[in-house]
Amino acid sequence: MNPLNHVAIIMDGNGRWGLINKKSRNLGHKEGLITIEKIIIECIEKNIKYLTLFAFSTDNWKRPKKEIIFLFNLLENFLIKKINFLIKNEIKLKIIGKKKFSKKLNKLLVSTESSTKHLKKIQINLALNYGSKQELIDVFKKICKKKIKINEKNIGNNLYTKNIPDPDILIRTGNTKRLSNFLLWQLSYTEIFFVKKLWPDFNRNDFRKIIRQFYSLKRNFGSI
Repeated sequence: MNPLNHVAIIMDGNGRWGLINKKSRNLGHKEGLITIEKIIIECIEKNIKYLTLFAFSTDNWKRPKKEIIFLFNLLENFLIKKINFLIKNEIKLKIIGKKKFSKKLNKLLVSTESSTKHLKKIQINLALNYGSKQELIDVFKKICKKKIKINEKNIGNNLYTKNIPDPDILIRTGNTKRLSNFLLWQLSYTEIFFVKKLWPDFNRNDFRKIIRQFYSLKRNFGSI
């Protein structure tokens, strides 16, 4: 059976779900948080050590300002209200991406990372203001500054995901089949599952089904 250490998810479809069910994109984002909690618990029960969630990309700044403000307020409230949930369940939070938000949110992100850094049951990597192309640009800037060789090892050691194993599974909900500038280097041998359901409709049974499919795969990594 294939080892499963790291699951990455592109949580697509919140806005569309909100328009269909609540006539509000924002309410779809709110509903998506409920799904996040369910999948975190499922990962803990399955002893999955890393879960990476694509929450806000560098391209999402193109969205309406009101929606962006709502998203960040939602994140602030989640972090404030759920800090006990994180600690109780031994969840370490790590932010990957550029912390270029309001002073309040930046402070809250740093505080939550600090408060959970010693926890070891599962690590949640929250991709915020994240873009894989920008990550790789930053990597090469670091390598040039350090004056070290450009090779796979040195690139890996300078990624935002340094010391985190590459994802075994990538799930994208929302019936869209693209990577959207997410973990392009890290996904080189990841098993990819595209799901028709919108993120708020994705449930623990859907997640379990994907894991069962993953366990049945023969992973060659270039060999036979």
